[in-house]
Amino acid sequence: QVQLQESGPGLVKPSQTLSLTCTVSGVSITGNDYAWSWIRQPPGKGLEWMGTIAWGDNTYYNPSLKSRVSISRDTSKNQFTLQLSSVTPEDTAVYYCARVDPRFGGTDYWGQGTQVTVSS
Repeated sequence: QVQLQESGPGLVKPSQTLSLTCTVSGVSITGNDYAWSWIRQPPGKGLEWMGTIAWGDNTYYNPSLKSRVSISRDTSKNQFTLQLSSVTPEDTAVYYCARVDPRFGGTDYWGQGTQVTVSS
């Protein structure tokens, strides 16, 4: 059974770097079968794709966030991470990690989400 679980601080101060980890179980994040994404939903708004790490550790980022976002993975721990720098209160959101199945080009498994609030 595939499961994803986000973890990280629930409160981050403005100008700091937000770091979240997604721990994956039931499937290896190594290899080319799947890609792995971060998605967020600010309060009262829709889902926003932040970025994806795919085969060969190629990364793809939302252009609106590209200068601040970084995704990497630790295959020894079966985890992938999100870093978002220079956060502001507008980065307050529920953050989700998800698996991407390239056979249909969409996400098929999601974590439950973790609330991150940016506030001093």
